[in-house]
Amino acid sequence: MTANECIRGRRSIRKFTDQPVSHELLAQIVETASYAPSWKHTQIVRYIAVEGAKKAALAQCTSLYPGNGKIMENAPMVIAVTIIKGRSGYERDGSFSTPKGDRWQMYDAGVAGEAFCLAAFEQGLGTVIMGLFDEEEAAKLLELAEDRELVALIPIGYPAESPAAPRRKAVEDLLSYQS
Repeated sequence: MTANECIRGRRSIRKFTDQPVSHELLAQIVETASYAPSWKHTQIVRYIAVEGAKKAALAQCTSLYPGNGKIMENAPMVIAVTIIKGRSGYERDGSFSTPKGDRWQMYDAGVAGEAFCLAAFEQGLGTVIMGLFDEEEAAKLLELAEDRELVALIPIGYPAESPAAPRRKAVEDLLSYQS
Protein backbone atom coordinates (compact mmCIF):
# COMPACT_ATOMS: atom_id res chain seq x y z
CA MET A 1 0.00 0.00 0.00
CA THR A 2 1.40 3.38 -0.97
CA ALA A 3 1.24 6.41 1.31
CA ASN A 4 -1.25 7.93 -1.12
CA GLU A 5 -3.51 4.85 -0.95
CA CYS A 6 -3.22 4.76 2.83
CA ILE A 7 -4.08 8.44 3.33
CA ARG A 8 -6.92 8.41 0.78
CA GLY A 9 -8.28 5.05 1.94
CA ARG A 10 -8.41 5.50 5.70
CA ARG A 11 -11.84 6.33 7.11
CA SER A 12 -13.18 6.95 10.59
CA ILE A 13 -14.70 3.60 11.57
CA ARG A 14 -17.48 3.53 14.14
CA LYS A 15 -18.66 -0.10 13.81
CA PHE A 16 -16.38 -3.04 14.49
CA THR A 17 -16.52 -6.82 14.35
CA ASP A 18 -16.06 -8.90 17.51
CA GLN A 19 -12.61 -10.07 16.42
CA PRO A 20 -10.04 -9.02 19.04
CA VAL A 21 -6.92 -7.03 18.17
CA SER A 22 -3.84 -9.09 19.03
CA HIS A 23 -1.32 -7.50 21.35
CA GLU A 24 1.45 -8.42 18.90
CA LEU A 25 -0.28 -6.56 16.07
CA LEU A 26 -0.89 -3.56 18.31
CA ALA A 27 2.81 -3.50 19.23
CA GLN A 28 3.71 -3.42 15.51
CA ILE A 29 1.32 -0.50 14.96
CA VAL A 30 2.78 1.45 17.88
CA GLU A 31 6.31 0.74 16.63
CA THR A 32 5.38 2.17 13.22
CA ALA A 33 3.64 5.17 14.80
CA SER A 34 6.77 5.85 16.86
CA TYR A 35 8.37 7.18 13.67
CA ALA A 36 6.01 10.17 13.67
CA PRO A 37 8.01 13.39 13.98
CA SER A 38 7.93 15.36 17.21
CA TRP A 39 9.30 18.62 18.62
CA LYS A 40 13.06 18.20 19.01
CA HIS A 41 12.43 14.43 18.88
CA THR A 42 10.87 14.50 22.35
CA GLN A 43 8.46 11.64 21.51
CA ILE A 44 5.99 12.63 24.24
CA VAL A 45 3.07 10.44 23.12
CA ARG A 46 2.25 7.31 25.11
CA TYR A 47 -0.51 4.82 24.29
CA ILE A 48 -2.64 2.87 26.75
CA ALA A 49 -4.58 -0.10 25.34
CA VAL A 50 -7.86 -0.48 27.21
CA GLU A 51 -9.89 -3.70 27.04
CA GLY A 52 -12.56 -5.59 28.97
CA ALA A 53 -14.21 -4.10 32.05
CA LYS A 54 -12.01 -1.00 32.05
CA LYS A 55 -12.99 -0.29 28.42
CA ALA A 56 -16.66 -0.59 29.39
CA ALA A 57 -16.08 1.86 32.26
CA LEU A 58 -14.20 4.23 29.93
CA ALA A 59 -17.18 4.20 27.57
CA GLN A 60 -19.23 5.68 30.42
CA CYS A 61 -16.99 8.79 30.44
CA THR A 62 -18.79 10.18 27.40
CA SER A 63 -21.64 12.22 28.85
CA LEU A 64 -20.59 15.09 26.53
CA TYR A 65 -21.45 12.90 23.55
CA PRO A 66 -23.09 9.55 24.43
CA GLY A 67 -22.66 8.33 20.84
CA ASN A 68 -18.93 8.01 21.52
CA GLY A 69 -19.66 5.62 24.38
CA LYS A 70 -21.62 3.35 22.06
CA ILE A 71 -18.74 3.32 19.57
CA MET A 72 -16.26 2.43 22.33
CA GLU A 73 -18.54 -0.33 23.63
CA ASN A 74 -18.66 -1.78 20.10
CA ALA A 75 -14.86 -1.74 19.62
CA PRO A 76 -12.75 -4.60 20.97
CA MET A 77 -10.14 -2.13 22.24
CA VAL A 78 -9.76 1.59 22.91
CA ILE A 79 -6.41 3.34 22.77
CA ALA A 80 -5.95 6.22 25.18
CA VAL A 81 -3.50 8.68 23.62
CA THR A 82 -1.59 10.50 26.34
CA ILE A 83 1.29 12.93 26.40
CA ILE A 84 4.07 13.68 28.85
CA LYS A 85 3.41 17.30 29.81
CA GLY A 86 5.96 20.07 29.79
CA ARG A 87 8.39 18.73 27.16
CA SER A 88 7.23 19.50 23.65
CA GLY A 89 7.81 23.17 22.87
CA TYR A 90 9.81 23.69 26.06
CA GLU A 91 13.48 24.24 26.76
CA ARG A 92 15.26 22.31 29.51
CA ASP A 93 14.86 25.25 31.90
CA GLY A 94 11.04 25.05 31.54
CA SER A 95 10.67 28.12 29.34
CA PHE A 96 8.81 27.98 26.04
CA SER A 97 10.88 27.74 22.87
CA THR A 98 8.39 29.69 20.74
CA PRO A 99 5.40 32.00 21.25
CA LYS A 100 3.19 28.93 20.67
CA GLY A 101 3.76 27.94 24.29
CA ASP A 102 2.51 24.47 25.16
CA ARG A 103 0.49 24.09 21.95
CA TRP A 104 3.32 22.08 20.38
CA GLN A 105 2.43 19.12 22.59
CA MET A 106 -1.04 18.90 21.02
CA TYR A 107 0.48 19.22 17.56
CA ASP A 108 2.81 16.32 18.33
CA ALA A 109 -0.08 14.28 19.71
CA GLY A 110 -2.10 14.91 16.55
CA VAL A 111 0.75 13.89 14.28
CA ALA A 112 1.36 10.72 16.32
CA GLY A 113 -2.37 9.93 16.51
CA GLU A 114 -2.78 10.07 12.76
CA ALA A 115 0.41 8.03 12.25
CA PHE A 116 -1.12 5.43 14.59
CA CYS A 117 -4.39 5.40 12.63
CA LEU A 118 -2.62 5.08 9.27
CA ALA A 119 -0.44 2.24 10.59
CA ALA A 120 -3.58 0.49 11.87
CA PHE A 121 -5.34 0.96 8.51
CA GLU A 122 -2.38 -0.57 6.70
CA GLN A 123 -2.82 -3.66 8.92
CA GLY A 124 -6.55 -3.95 8.09
CA LEU A 125 -7.84 -2.28 11.23
CA GLY A 126 -10.26 0.61 11.59
CA THR A 127 -10.02 3.56 13.98
CA VAL A 128 -11.75 6.79 14.87
CA ILE A 129 -10.13 9.61 16.86
CA MET A 130 -12.39 10.92 19.64
CA GLY A 131 -12.03 14.15 21.55
CA LEU A 132 -15.47 14.44 23.16
CA PHE A 133 -15.33 12.74 26.56
CA ASP A 134 -14.99 13.71 30.20
CA GLU A 135 -11.19 14.13 30.34
CA GLU A 136 -10.98 14.38 34.13
CA GLU A 137 -13.14 11.31 34.72
CA ALA A 138 -11.32 9.27 32.04
CA ALA A 139 -7.87 10.29 33.33
CA LYS A 140 -8.87 9.26 36.84
CA LEU A 141 -10.17 5.90 35.60
CA LEU A 142 -6.90 5.34 33.72
CA GLU A 143 -4.91 6.36 36.81
CA LEU A 144 -2.74 8.76 34.83
CA ALA A 145 0.37 10.08 36.53
CA GLU A 146 0.50 13.80 37.32
CA ASP A 147 2.93 14.43 34.45
CA ARG A 148 0.55 12.92 31.87
CA GLU A 149 -2.41 14.37 29.99
CA LEU A 150 -5.12 12.45 28.14
CA VAL A 151 -5.46 13.86 24.62
CA ALA A 152 -7.72 11.49 22.68
CA LEU A 153 -9.41 8.11 22.69
CA ILE A 154 -9.13 5.88 19.62
CA PRO A 155 -11.44 2.86 19.35
CA ILE A 156 -9.68 0.24 17.22
CA GLY A 157 -10.74 -3.04 15.68
CA TYR A 158 -11.63 -4.83 12.49
CA PRO A 159 -14.13 -2.71 10.53
CA ALA A 160 -17.74 -3.83 10.23
CA GLU A 161 -18.45 -0.98 7.79
CA SER A 162 -16.88 0.65 4.75
CA PRO A 163 -17.98 4.28 4.75
CA ALA A 164 -17.59 6.35 1.61
CA ALA A 165 -15.13 9.20 1.59
CA PRO A 166 -16.68 12.50 2.62
CA ARG A 167 -16.55 15.33 0.11
CA ARG A 168 -13.25 17.18 0.13
CA LYS A 169 -12.59 20.87 -0.46
CA ALA A 170 -11.03 21.79 -3.79
CA VAL A 171 -7.27 22.32 -3.86
CA GLU A 172 -7.95 25.93 -4.85
CA ASP A 173 -9.70 26.42 -1.50
CA LEU A 174 -6.89 24.80 0.45
CA LEU A 175 -3.78 26.15 -1.24
CA SER A 176 -2.51 29.65 -1.92
CA TYR A 177 0.84 31.01 -3.10
CA GLN A 178 2.76 34.12 -2.17
CA SER A 179 5.87 35.64 -3.71
